[in-house]
Amino acid sequence: MKILRSIFPIAAMAVTVLASVAQDNTGVVRRNGASKRGQKQEETTGPKITDRMQGFFESPKTHDADLAYMREIYRQLDLKNVAENTPLYFPEDIVDGQQNLFRIILGLVVDGKIPAYEYLDGREVFTDQYKVKVGEMLDRFDIYYQSQGNGDRTVYTIEEADVPTGQVLKYYIIEKWEFDRRTNRMKTYVEAICPVLTRGGDFGGDANYPMFWVKFDQLRPYLAQQYVFLTDDNNLPQYSLDDYFNLGMYKGEIYKTKNLRNLSMAQMYPDEDDMQRAQDSIDTRLREFGKNLWVPTRDEYLAMREAEEEAEARRQEALAKGDSIPERTTVSADEEENTTVTKTRSSRRQGRKKSTSASAAKKPSAPKTKVSQPKTPSSSSGNSSAAKSVRRRKR
Repeated sequence: MKILRSIFPIAAMAVTVLASVAQDNTGVVRRNGASKRGQKQEETTGPKITDRMQGFFESPKTHDADLAYMREIYRQLDLKNVAENTPLYFPEDIVDGQQNLFRIILGLVVDGKIPAYEYLDGREVFTDQYKVKVGEMLDRFDIYYQSQGNGDRTVYTIEEADVPTGQVLKYYIIEKWEFDRRTNRMKTYVEAICPVLTRGGDFGGDANYPMFWVKFDQLRPYLAQQYVFLTDDNNLPQYSLDDYFNLGMYKGEIYKTKNLRNLSMAQMYPDEDDMQRAQDSIDTRLREFGKNLWVPTRDEYLAMREAEEEAEARRQEALAKGDSIPERTTVSADEEENTTVTKTRSSRRQGRKKSTSASAAKKPSAPKTKVSQPKTPSSSSGNSSAAKSVRRRKR
């Protein structure tokens, strides 16, 4: 009995030890201050991007042997005057964790998560030789910061009030159009983005200061986690900034194309009208290049024929009604939203109708012939003149 009494306490202690060991093996760890600090630091520095995630967003380069056509286009995205580009500017401040594009780019460059490259004005080279030094870049554009450490281990801190988001009113992007003969497809993608500061110039007016280039592939994992809404009618953010660029939702004019002389569109076409026509021509050729390579199916061909017949029928109907320019829509004079061309045409048409009706009302009457009667002796009027004969006189 004494032996049994001594065994039971030992067994109870063994069971307690085994239970504690099993509980430790399940992964239940008491949280201490160090883990809390690590979690807080992870939240402030943003999401971590692994190499596998980065590789998912990197688009494979098309081999030069497979390329049949390639064009580099430089576009300018105006955030102030173009409504399609406003998702890149707002919100100016951080609201519920939402940031605009410039805050995302500047934060990633300052933290050293993505490299930035020098703006070389048409000779962009994305190599280690032309990488931007963060401290020199901040000093160049007068952005106040605080630094700790030396060399490559320097940590830069910029307060939210010192980020010049209100001055970044434009972006430059490099857009590439490539036709892959292996897949017979035209591929369009953004290669790099450059934020542009807009500040007052030395001689009045506004001056543009391009800051640096960042490669779009390295920026994509972070843009994919930032959602924006595109219009004021729907406040639900359904698209990310990555979708915004990949789907071509932006709108920008061409300010340069890659050429041998490295000239901008303004230098090649000093006249604004000529430059606008050249920009429209480049856009049209790029967008129609891929369409002209495909042979339409039977249904597509019949649909095109039907559309052409309807357009011809409308044209003939307009010509039958007297419209000399059937392509333009004739608007009545009572409506408020009349164009100047339509008003001028309608006034001319009304003038022609009035002149026609007036001429029709005044028909030329037959000429009245005056029959002269011979003067009789009984007509004793001293001041009566001789009557003229209607017949032609022989000379």
